[in-house]
Amino acid sequence: MSVDIGSRLRHLRIAHKLSQRELARRTGVPNSTISLIESNASNPSVGALKRILDGIPIGLAEFFAFEPDRPKKAFYAAEELVEIGKGAISYRQVGENLFGRSLQILKECYQPGADTGKVPLVHEGEEGGIVLSGRLEVTVDDERRILGPGDAYYFESRRPHRFRCVGPVPCEVISACTPPTF
Repeated sequence: MSVDIGSRLRHLRIAHKLSQRELARRTGVPNSTISLIESNASNPSVGALKRILDGIPIGLAEFFAFEPDRPKKAFYAAEELVEIGKGAISYRQVGENLFGRSLQILKECYQPGADTGKVPLVHEGEEGGIVLSGRLEVTVDDERRILGPGDAYYFESRRPHRFRCVGPVPCEVISACTPPTF
């Protein structure tokens, strides 16, 4: 029997209304480590998992006994999208519970100048998106493009990548990634 530790941890973290950064702050475990565990790119030691779970708080036995219901809802009103971003970048997720799901869909909004960071993102999976409005600079490896409304991107997420809103107006994007990474 295999246990999807990453999805289980992500579900519990979101159910307790914690961002990866907040959980990292509470536990002293780097945010990047939590991200790798949640995307199943890394398997934590029992000690590391216990330390992370102490920040929720939930015990190891309860963590492994916990079996969340799989989402059955098929439709979501705009106000039901779950905000999982903060600051100058909004990530509104379709569905609050991604447990057992292999796809994450987001409505993203980048304020002018908002950037995912100088250090490129790297994780397992694939991602793609379509720009609805504004202009988004997308860097993948050493290639950089400025995308406008109707333009799209799609790449393997293990390639270093970065997103930045360019121009004077917010940029809205509909994106999807597999497996879920937030």
